[in-house]
Amino acid sequence: MSRWMLVLITCAWLASSAWADDFAMSATEAFETVSDPDRDVLFIDVRDPVEIMFIGWTDSVDINIPFLLVDRNGWNADSGSFPMPRNPDFAAQVEAALAEHGLARDALIITMCRSGSGRGEPSARFLQEAGFPNVRYVRHGFQGDRIEQGEQAGMRLKNGWRNEGLPWQPRMNPDKIHRPGA
Repeated sequence: MSRWMLVLITCAWLASSAWADDFAMSATEAFETVSDPDRDVLFIDVRDPVEIMFIGWTDSVDINIPFLLVDRNGWNADSGSFPMPRNPDFAAQVEAALAEHGLARDALIITMCRSGSGRGEPSARFLQEAGFPNVRYVRHGFQGDRIEQGEQAGMRLKNGWRNEGLPWQPRMNPDKIHRPGA
């Protein structure tokens, strides 16, 4: 590989890393942003409602619009889980939520999932590609990262909304949760 090619690849990687850092925000930054009454912002929890039911919820969220929906009619034997296809109405549901909250398409949209990487970042990128110009996601999501060693290895007790001491509760708000047909 030529030296120039290596330089170009390195520059592209650095640019994408910097962009990803600008694209993400901490849970505390998200909380401060959505708590500011002068900000035009829509805060979306993009998890499937069943996951929220077992993990917890923050009423700081404006609405729950799942990016991926659990298909309880299917089964993936290799992973031992249900498939999770993308919500085909996601962009339209976000557009409707903006209108319901009196916000324009260029308002800040913040997405949050369980860990930040599985649905938070992909949903924000998807919205940008769908023409929403001002989208960010909560790095580390609602539940945060797993601890790698020790007695609590594997438990999500590091960073994220809950672990940063931000307001949350075990019960969902039925007025904000995604309920098809409701």
